[in-house]
Amino acid sequence: MAKRHQNKPLAHEHKHQHLVGDAHAHEHEHQHNVGDAHAHRHKHHHGSGHGHAHHGHDHGHGHVHVHPGNRRGLTFALIITAGIMLLEFVGGLVTNSLALLSDSAHMLSDVGALALSLIALWFAAKPPSASKTYGFYRFEILAALFNGVTLFVMAGFILYEAYERFLEPPEVAGGMMLAVAAVGLIANMLSAWMLIRNSDTQDNINVRSAYLHVLGDALGSVGAIIAGLAMLLTSWYILDPIISVLVALLILRGAWRVISHALHILMEGTPVTIDIEELTSMLKSIDGVIDVHDLHVWTITSGMDTLSCHLLVTDSSDCQQILQEAIRRIEDRFRIQHTTIQVEKSQLQHAHLTI
Repeated sequence: MAKRHQNKPLAHEHKHQHLVGDAHAHEHEHQHNVGDAHAHRHKHHHGSGHGHAHHGHDHGHGHVHVHPGNRRGLTFALIITAGIMLLEFVGGLVTNSLALLSDSAHMLSDVGALALSLIALWFAAKPPSASKTYGFYRFEILAALFNGVTLFVMAGFILYEAYERFLEPPEVAGGMMLAVAAVGLIANMLSAWMLIRNSDTQDNINVRSAYLHVLGDALGSVGAIIAGLAMLLTSWYILDPIISVLVALLILRGAWRVISHALHILMEGTPVTIDIEELTSMLKSIDGVIDVHDLHVWTITSGMDTLSCHLLVTDSSDCQQILQEAIRRIEDRFRIQHTTIQVEKSQLQHAHLTI
């Protein structure tokens, strides 16, 4: 949205730090003050490791650190899941088990979900461009949303098939079903372990959605094992669809969490870790700050929150000092590194903003 400002000059502070290897480091700081109406802070940190040309970036405008094991964990999980999917599909056809067939169908969606998550990681690593100034980080959120939707679809398929089998429970080869499900469970737990060990399953919504797919497979295998044991002992074949329904409901619960989180990010919702009232009070407590307005906090992708706001300060205030203090407090308290803060004095006039 266009903002109408008086012709007040801008103030920018740029801070760069370059680290090459472990033995040499230098830091230089440039500050340009041409008035005090508008201020941005940029920090750059460049490092190269031992003898290779890899550069890490830690910018004040919020480049997120990609967990180095995300790609490795997802790749292992993809290979294992694809193999077990084929095993359970063949086993389900041979044993006539809906629990196995539904789990293999769910695994088919998992294979696509894991592959999509890997593609999303590749896209997210691409640098920003003139037409996509934030880069491709949001592709991870779109991948998570798609994975959540596919979980809903597969759960619906399982519930429909279970309804058909409630009406006329077929005979199931419980022994073979039990053996195939046990192998599937071991493989699923191995995939989940690889993701937990190597990847960021807590904070990265893309990786977490793939992880939930794998956990859904594990639940399906547990359900098939329970149903197989029960049918071997009692011949209660109706347990097959009952267990399938329970697994489907658990899958739906995890899927809804992923979908709601992804939609919240896409709708530019305030991150759940940020208390806007606390943030406003903290900024107002800075010496010289009169008011805080046009405050917005949103998430670009997992682990990358962004903030913009206007600070109205007293005419005698040092804008650069207030800006630096605001940036420091925001980063220390809320872990937000990408901040764009407009510092205003009483002479500055701009149009009323609707958001």
